[in-house]
Amino acid sequence: MAEAENLKRAIAEHSEEILKDPAAPVGGNPDGDVTLVEFFDYNCPYCRRVAPTVTALEEADPDVRLIYKEFPILGPGSQFAARAALASRRQGKYVAFHNALMQATGQVTEATVMKVAREVGLDTGQLRADVQDPAIDEAIARNLQLADALGITGTPSFIIGEEVVPGAVDLRTLQSLIAQARRGQEPGAPE
Repeated sequence: MAEAENLKRAIAEHSEEILKDPAAPVGGNPDGDVTLVEFFDYNCPYCRRVAPTVTALEEADPDVRLIYKEFPILGPGSQFAARAALASRRQGKYVAFHNALMQATGQVTEATVMKVAREVGLDTGQLRADVQDPAIDEAIARNLQLADALGITGTPSFIIGEEVVPGAVDLRTLQSLIAQARRGQEPGAPE
């Protein structure tokens, strides 16, 4: 019980970083009434397995806001993929690039990332330049620090309301947690 309370307190203390980091890409409905935050790594097989579930959730619930937290913990390929994905925002193709990287097979390497970038129509020369921006490394460092503050050590991990949910959860579980978060936002609901 104390651990759950500590986690709720940590989520509350870091809510600005969780929900309002301008460097964190947003998908779904940017004005949605409930936010689903996902910490992920492009080389995580469980993240890839849950990606279609997140897409199905987004399609089934037009009031969900998605926040993508790049959490590259599985080596240099993951780090390059995260940096390239964040850099792709400058070309307005983050979600398409993210989804394509999640569908990649095998180990995601720099070569894989650049191939996927070409396939989704990114200017790869511009992408290579944008990847060098120190702000991208700073955004990833903030995600790593945030995960540490929240006790997140693996991928995928989701934050919904006051809950941190580790692992590749199914659609029904995500929908249930979103419904619970919505009830918590109703006027007069206990906090």
